[in-house]
Amino acid sequence: MAAGGGVPAAASTGTPTWAVRIRGADGEIAGAGILLTPFWVLTCAHVVDRAAPRITAEFVGAADHSVPAVPARVDGDAYVPETRDGDDDPSGDVALLRLERPRPVEETVRLHRLSTPGRLVRMYGFPYDHNGGIWFRATVVGPCGRDGQVQLSPASAGELASPGCSGAGVVDNATGQVIGMVLTGQRDQHGNRFSFMSPAETIVRHLPRLRSLTEGPSAVDHRLRSTDDDAAQALLDEPFAQRLAAWLRDDGSQVKISVVRHDDDARGATLRRAITLADRELRTAVSVDRASLDPPGTVPSAGGHDLAVHAGGLTTARIAERIVARMGLWQHPEISPLDRIRAAEVTLTLVVVGVDEAADPAALLDLLEVLRAGGNRLLLIFRATGDCHRRARDLLLTRPARERRDRLVERLREITGPLAKAVQERRAAVVPQDARRLDSDLVAAHAALADLLRARDRDPGHAPDPGRYERLADRVAARLAASVDRLDRLSDRRDELTGRLLSYHVLHQHATQGEEDPAVDALYLRAHDLLRTRPCDVPAAEAAVDAYTRRVDDHGGERRDVGEGET
Repeated sequence: MAAGGGVPAAASTGTPTWAVRIRGADGEIAGAGILLTPFWVLTCAHVVDRAAPRITAEFVGAADHSVPAVPARVDGDAYVPETRDGDDDPSGDVALLRLERPRPVEETVRLHRLSTPGRLVRMYGFPYDHNGGIWFRATVVGPCGRDGQVQLSPASAGELASPGCSGAGVVDNATGQVIGMVLTGQRDQHGNRFSFMSPAETIVRHLPRLRSLTEGPSAVDHRLRSTDDDAAQALLDEPFAQRLAAWLRDDGSQVKISVVRHDDDARGATLRRAITLADRELRTAVSVDRASLDPPGTVPSAGGHDLAVHAGGLTTARIAERIVARMGLWQHPEISPLDRIRAAEVTLTLVVVGVDEAADPAALLDLLEVLRAGGNRLLLIFRATGDCHRRARDLLLTRPARERRDRLVERLREITGPLAKAVQERRAAVVPQDARRLDSDLVAAHAALADLLRARDRDPGHAPDPGRYERLADRVAARLAASVDRLDRLSDRRDELTGRLLSYHVLHQHATQGEEDPAVDALYLRAHDLLRTRPCDVPAAEAAVDAYTRRVDDHGGERRDVGEGET
C-alpha cells in the first residue's frame, strides 16, 4: 500500500482498481476517471454535466470482479471547465466527483510529480469498441501551451485517445506511477495524431485540495519562488526576463549560463519570477494575469523547466538525488545516482542556482557535464564570475560547441567529398532528373563548410549558428542519398533496356533473314545510340526502345499476315 492509502499503479497491464468508467445521465459512457480517495474521483470537466441529476461511476477493476456502480456528483466548486484564450490555447478541464458510497482505500491511487519528456506511458480508457476498458500506449513529447499541458504521441495509429478515454489516468511505464490525466486526442489537417494530458502539477494548480494526494517533491525549491516583496516592488530586469523566457520556451540552446549577484535585487527577482511562472504548479491564475501586464516576451511557458534547485551549501550527491527523484530513476538503488543519471533514457530541463556556492562546485560541474552529454537542458546561475564560472563556460559551452562544430565540419566534408563523388560518378553514367537541385545543394554544402572553417578560431558565441548548418547537412545528405538511389535505378533501367533492345534486334534479324528494312533499322540505331551515350538520357532511350520494339512487333504481324494470304 502506498503511503497514506492506495496502491501504486504498478507495472501490471491488468485492469487497474482505480480506473473508473463514468456514465452520464443518459446512461451512455461519457469518459474515464481516477479513484484518488474512497470518496473522490478525478476526471475531465467536459466528461460530466455539472447540473446533471445523475452521474454514475463504475469500478471495472473491483477486487471481487464485479462492476460496482456508485452514484456521484461534482464536489462543490471542484469543477474547472476548459477555457481558451485569444490564441485558442486551452486551460483547465478538470473536475472532482464525490461518490455517494465509499470505495475500499486499497483501490485508490495517488498522483505523482515526475519530469515528463521522453517517458513511455500508458492509459486505461473506455472507447466505444472496448467499453470494458483497454490500455493505450504513448510517448510523452513535451509541454505545450500556457496551461502546462503535455503532448503525447500514440504508439500506433489505433492508440489515439478517443471518446471514452478523457479522464483516464496516465501511467509511467518505468515507475508505475500515475503522472497525469488524459484530456483529449486530436488529428490535425496533415493526418498527424496526438493526445494530450494534464500532468499532476497542473491538476493540483487547478484543484489545490489534491496537493495532499500528490506525491513526489515539488519542482521548485522554496528559496527560488517569487515573493510578495518581488511583486510589491515590481522589480523586473526586462532584457534578462526576455532571455530567460526565450530559453525556457526552448530557443534551441541546450545550456545557458548567467550571473546573478546577491546585491542585484532586480535581476534576482526576475530570476525567481521566471522560475515560478515556468512551473506548472506555481503558475497560478493570479501570477499569469499579473505577468500578462509585463512587457511582451518576458513570460515563459508553463512546464518550461522540470526542476529548479538552489545549490547553495548542497553536496553534489544531494543534488544528484533530487535529479534522480524527479526523473523517476528509482530502480536499482544499489547503483549510484550518477550512474543512473548517466544511463537514463529520459531527459529533463534543469535550473541550478548558485552553482559556485555548492559544497563542492567542481564535483557539481562534473555532474552537470554528465547531464549535458545525456541531452538534458541546463540553466545555470552563478553568483560571481571567477574560476568556477570560467570552468563552467569552457566545460559546458565552449568545448561542446567546438566539438559540435568539428563534427559538423567532418559531416560536411563527407557530403562534399565521398557522397558528392558517388553522385558525380552516377551522373557520368545517366542524366539526373533533378540536376539543378543537386547542383544547388552541393553549392550550399560547400559554402557552409567554408563558413565553418573560417569560424574555427572564433569564440563560439560569435560563430555561425550550428543548428542552421546541421539542418542544411541533414537536408542535403538526404537528398544526395536519394539521388544516388534514383540514379542507380536509372542505370539498372538502362541495362534492362539494353538487353531488351538486343533481344528484339536478334528477333528481328531472324524474322527478316537479314533483309534490310531502313525504317526499322533507323529506329534501332537511334535507340542503340541513346543507350550508348554517356551520360544516358534514360527516359529518351526508353521511348526510343519502345518505338523500335513496337515497330518490330508490327512488322512481325505484317509478315505473318502476308504468309497466311499466300497459303
